[in-house]
Amino acid sequence: MDPTQPIEVLDRASYELEGEATFEGTELDSSIWVPAHLPQWSSRSAAAARLELSEGTLRLRIYADQGPWCPEFDGWLRVSSLQTGVFAGPVGSGIGQHRFRDGLVVREAQENVALYTPAYGLFEVRAKALDDPANMVAFWMIGYEDQPERSGEILIMEIFGRDVSPTSAAIGMGVRSHHDPAIADAFSQERLDIDVREFHEYAAEWTPDRVAFYVDSRLVKVVSQAIDYPMQFMLGIYEFADGPEPPSAPERYPKEFVVDWFRG
Repeated sequence: MDPTQPIEVLDRASYELEGEATFEGTELDSSIWVPAHLPQWSSRSAAAARLELSEGTLRLRIYADQGPWCPEFDGWLRVSSLQTGVFAGPVGSGIGQHRFRDGLVVREAQENVALYTPAYGLFEVRAKALDDPANMVAFWMIGYEDQPERSGEILIMEIFGRDVSPTSAAIGMGVRSHHDPAIADAFSQERLDIDVREFHEYAAEWTPDRVAFYVDSRLVKVVSQAIDYPMQFMLGIYEFADGPEPPSAPERYPKEFVVDWFRG
């Protein structure tokens, strides 16, 4: 067997557990998580995650009365998301993580923190998605971006509710370059015969040569590209709308992305 190639069934034996979140208790672990989504482009209050820890799970929520996280730059998108680091320049600058569109400006000063920003390893989450067509859930990595070209993305799991049925779902995975000229976009949606509304395990094995993507320990996709700088994690639920009114009926709220555990 070629040790440089991923195997069809994920083998964890060669890895040591470096960090994990089991979401026990009632308080989010602030040594790992920042409970806001890219707050430099908005504010900590507007970008704050709505969440609850109960029965050993994290429940990231979208409520019917929740406002958009960044209406100046991202329209009516509503988000409840966690991340494991924050890096941004001074107010008024365009320096900051995940420059998702042109013209972004830092609107609120942030304390730069790198709580969990590894380079290489095996990273996993066990979670439930949802089938609401207005929503998407995702577990992904972005470059810490203390240097602007360190901006690549490893997308471990992205599931749009519109792509979910009781018997299958299209699961997005791969890498995106953003502002990293050394990376070519290699993203796809892989349709698997699973009910993602139940708990499943989503993993990426990141080495200096490639990223291998697994679902329930089974190999799904391999991207043969090297990303060689620290990256942080993003874990969240998103809701798309065309205006201020909630896109779903009141009885559908709160929308929930339920996470059992995260491991690195």
